[in-house]
Amino acid sequence: MKNPLLHAQATLPQYNRDNLQTRIVHLGFGAFHRAHQAVYADILAADHGSEWGYCEVNLIGGEQQIADLKAQDNLFTVAEMSADAWTARVVGVVKKALHAQVDGLEAVLDAMCEPQVAIVSLTITEKGYCHAPATGQLMLDHPLIAADLQNPHQPVSAVGVVVEALARRKQAGLPAFTVMSCDNMPENGHVMRNVTCAYARALSAELADWIETHVTFPSTMVDRIVPAVTADTLNKIEQITGVRDPAGVACEPFRQWVIEDNFVAGRPAWEKAGAELVADVIPFEEMKLRMLNGSHSFLAYLGYLAGYQHINDCMEDANYKRAARALMLNEQASTLKVTGVDLGRYADLLIERYSNPALRHRTWQIAMDGSQKLPQRMLDSVRWHRVHQKPFPLLALGVAGWMRYVGGVDERGEAIEVCDPLLPVIQAAVKGSAEGESRVKALLGIDTIFGQELPQDKVFVDAVMNAYATLLKDGAKATVAQYAAQI
Repeated sequence: MKNPLLHAQATLPQYNRDNLQTRIVHLGFGAFHRAHQAVYADILAADHGSEWGYCEVNLIGGEQQIADLKAQDNLFTVAEMSADAWTARVVGVVKKALHAQVDGLEAVLDAMCEPQVAIVSLTITEKGYCHAPATGQLMLDHPLIAADLQNPHQPVSAVGVVVEALARRKQAGLPAFTVMSCDNMPENGHVMRNVTCAYARALSAELADWIETHVTFPSTMVDRIVPAVTADTLNKIEQITGVRDPAGVACEPFRQWVIEDNFVAGRPAWEKAGAELVADVIPFEEMKLRMLNGSHSFLAYLGYLAGYQHINDCMEDANYKRAARALMLNEQASTLKVTGVDLGRYADLLIERYSNPALRHRTWQIAMDGSQKLPQRMLDSVRWHRVHQKPFPLLALGVAGWMRYVGGVDERGEAIEVCDPLLPVIQAAVKGSAEGESRVKALLGIDTIFGQELPQDKVFVDAVMNAYATLLKDGAKATVAQYAAQI
């Protein structure tokens, strides 16, 4: 029977899928990857005859995603949501899909050791790197890493799996592949190189030397707003395409990908699909992480506390919109090194994207994993302002908003479902402190987030304490209004 997705009301893969080769193994078949990197590959195959196909892998969790993908011959739908209309394409560049706990780790490692594999890419979220966000260094005592070091041939972590695959390629006399992080972290390629080489060196100096010599870790900047898939999302995709697709995903029309052009075994011609290949991604990463992701986090914590469920709800509050734009231009833009970009126009475009009523991007979703996000989205900028002796009231408010949020109780006395890899540490700090100044000091004491210097900086501590006190006294909505009035 013909696959119903090949008859969907959508842009369909007209290219010969048999010509595709699994040149890229991707770890982390989540919504963002489907809506971003896979779309670039699909455009290349459709418009430029590219033969670069994917083997999709989930290591921990996401069993159903892989099962759904396999059940429909590795096809899935990506819908673009604008205020005016939704459009869809069926992506056909996946050749194989595997789950380490269903298909077996050996199947995953065998796929990574196929001679034609040139790139292993990752979207595993910040916490998947098992690193300390404040330093970027591998946490050797992380439970997954500690377990993998005891049993390196049967790893569970992404870092352990990549190193084991490289070790097997080395032993078999196969060339190395490029390891490409596509996660939202500054210098994500450098972080991946750090954790990979540190883990390898803990196993074998010779292996670590070989990896340092033969493997490249290009940094990337990825941008597309992809809300978590809900039942409503899947219903809407079925409504517009005529086909039910449990692996479908919806996203905004905008997409951007900036890639450090540093590949040891070749790469797709991503530039033909709109990506930018550059020598140095870091200025673009910082621009996106601070202006977009920093303001997103600001809106997530302070919006959630005010009862705004979605980012576009925040944008309907003039004070939140004004504060978000001021955060971008007054406190983030000045810290950036990027050149040739009109940052005022970039900020206006971000506000426009946030205002898209079709996205319904939940503040709760963006608020997840804050311990991993605060250092690069806000704290690095605070450090810049302290060096240059500039004010940073909105950054301080954003940090205070996070502190109020992770307290676990909202302004109506309702419990907040806080999701964070450091939740036990955060909860211990909250439980061991009284509300107010004591709470701020306890949270500042988590050095894996704040490092050693900022908690000793009186100007920073006072700014956060003042913001936190105002949040307690007046609530998030009124506090944002007060701060916006001072801009």
